Amino acid sequence: MAKDRALKIAIAGLGTVGVGVVKILTQHAELMGARAGQAIEIIAISARDRSRNRGVDLTSYSWSDNLVDLAAIEDVDIIVELVGGSDGPALTLARTALAAGKSFVTANKALIAVHGRELAALAEKTGATLRFEAAVAGGIPILKSLAEGLAGNHISGLYGILNGTCNYILTRMEREGLSFGEVLADAQRLGYAEADPSFDIDGIDTAHKTAILAALAFGTAPSMDMTIEGIRNIAPVDIDYAKELGYRIKLLGVARQTEEGVETSVHPAMVPLAAPLAKVMDALNAVVVQGDHVGETVYTGAGAGEGPTASAVVADIIDIARGNSYPAFGVPTDALKDLPAMPPGQHKGTFYVRLRVEDASGVMADITAVLARENVSIESMLQRGMAPGGGVYIILTTHLTAEAAVSSTLKHFTKLECVLETPTMIRIEAF
Repeated sequence: MAKDRALKIAIAGLGTVGVGVVKILTQHAELMGARAGQAIEIIAISARDRSRNRGVDLTSYSWSDNLVDLAAIEDVDIIVELVGGSDGPALTLARTALAAGKSFVTANKALIAVHGRELAALAEKTGATLRFEAAVAGGIPILKSLAEGLAGNHISGLYGILNGTCNYILTRMEREGLSFGEVLADAQRLGYAEADPSFDIDGIDTAHKTAILAALAFGTAPSMDMTIEGIRNIAPVDIDYAKELGYRIKLLGVARQTEEGVETSVHPAMVPLAAPLAKVMDALNAVVVQGDHVGETVYTGAGAGEGPTASAVVADIIDIARGNSYPAFGVPTDALKDLPAMPPGQHKGTFYVRLRVEDASGVMADITAVLARENVSIESMLQRGMAPGGGVYIILTTHLTAEAAVSSTLKHFTKLECVLETPTMIRIEAF
């Protein structure tokens, strides 16, 4: 890219983040140009509705009704995609832009998690640059940290709070003693949760981000081959018992290298109250990375929203302008390792189990008989008064055991007449 002319940008998608990118590049044009080493100029845009008032002046930009047409504009250097979705127009735009040798910046975590290897290979073939810092943890520069700042380390594992909606819901459940449903409804009213929140609360959003983090950390292609569990089944009683046991519940994305393969998963977890992640509240995100030379590093900040996400998009644009064009996943695609995924259920750890059972004699004998048969050893057991809806709660925590054994135990529990509802299991992460 010649430094004697402006760097030409086309933006697909003018929602919250797209408008944020426009604001940064226009309000701080001189500063951004100085940091990039050349002026940055938006020349074309595309969005669904031309007439919508977005609070910024868009009249000087060429408008394309079909976002894929942006890739055909000859003097565009970088396409910024902020539409979303793993397939459809976003994927077509990415393929078309990269095939034409145009660099591509996106905040689309689903696109990269599903098609990242293909798009990275295409970028390498045509000499374009693919960047997606904004796809994970908003304003936290975690991907750049993995690809550059921690490049001298073997990364053994990472874990993080990667979805602000879930963290907000769990925080309010704890602070106010409200149910999941009550907080979700209020979060939707306040705009913290979507009208259809399933992508967030069922862990899919976190899974896409975890797949990308694992790829950068371990030198593999992104993979969605993982266990995914959201927070729908977390109840106030679980939060109360967690606190009594010295933990706080968080929805985590976890990636580890083990002897059995790469373990990636998304699940609610009980985190020790003294751990860094336990202190991350409301809509904030955080990632902890474990490197062999640097030790444990912690990254915390805003995970979403106009400013933080747009900031990450602009940082990618500036990186490209500077010529900082390392491979999308830290190594060339032909050097990406095909590491096996650890089979489901092989994770070994400690677990919290909540049962609502009849308040009757013989119940404990039935429960302990199942535990003995599945060879699950109990570390502690709690019982407190009457449970809402009848019966009593029994809370178990296990010693180190295989997750498959605990899952099998729960299946046997559900067959007992004395068990009044589906048992709840939550991993205990000893970070």
